[in-house]
Amino acid sequence: MTNVAEAARTPRAAARQVEQRRTLSRSTLRTISILSPLVVLVAWEAFSRAGVLDERFFPAPTLIFQALWVEASSGELWTQTQHSLTRLIVGFVIGAVPAVVIGVAMGLNRVVNAAVRPIISALYPVPKSAVLPLFLLFFGLGEDTIWYFVAMGVFFPVVINTYTGVANVSAIFYDVAENFGAKRLTVFRTVALPGAMPNVITGLELGAGMGLIMLAIAEMMGGQGNGWGFMVWNSFQLFTIESMYAYLLVFALVGLLLALIVGFVGRKLTPWISRH
Repeated sequence: MTNVAEAARTPRAAARQVEQRRTLSRSTLRTISILSPLVVLVAWEAFSRAGVLDERFFPAPTLIFQALWVEASSGELWTQTQHSLTRLIVGFVIGAVPAVVIGVAMGLNRVVNAAVRPIISALYPVPKSAVLPLFLLFFGLGEDTIWYFVAMGVFFPVVINTYTGVANVSAIFYDVAENFGAKRLTVFRTVALPGAMPNVITGLELGAGMGLIMLAIAEMMGGQGNGWGFMVWNSFQLFTIESMYAYLLVFALVGLLLALIVGFVGRKLTPWISRH
């Protein structure tokens, strides 16, 4: 009986040890993720204060945070954030929604794939900043120009990743759905979209980052006179380098926040995916 009890406890003990090692690994990785940017900031501060870095071009992080505080306390940061966040959210929705629909349609229908894929393959490599003059020509100097420009940046990563996800779903799942007489909408809702969801989440994360890049380009060159991108360019022209870095930091923080939000939503939508 003793041997049987020990044999029964052994798998449970081994499982607990594996879980403890996995938990330790997660906590260690989380600590590294927090400490690594802090180490970079401390080194940057030290090199800047010591004169190794030219403070005219690489001001100390403390000066950058001080400039960010000044912008926030004066209310300027929040005004610019309202403009930029609105443009980013509207452009993201305009670009992501049709991208998911088209990507799924490409994965489910060979005719749609044959018709759309060459167009996407041809347009995707075109430098996005080079297309901005066309947007200004077509839509003029308005908010909708920035919306559509951001949407273009979001569209391509999302549609490509969505199509890849649907195409990589095993054919047996589609066969089972057809054998049970499932309609196309049911196949889309119960097979294609859930199977492609990990790729869709990846595409949305990449699209959000590309949307931020497009937002910066549009605000710098679009002539609106407001937004984070405009403040970066205006600070450069006035040679207030600390303010320029402060708004670049805003871009970085918003990009990190978007990645965390998309990742959180992705974990909730795909609980069956194992994450170590």
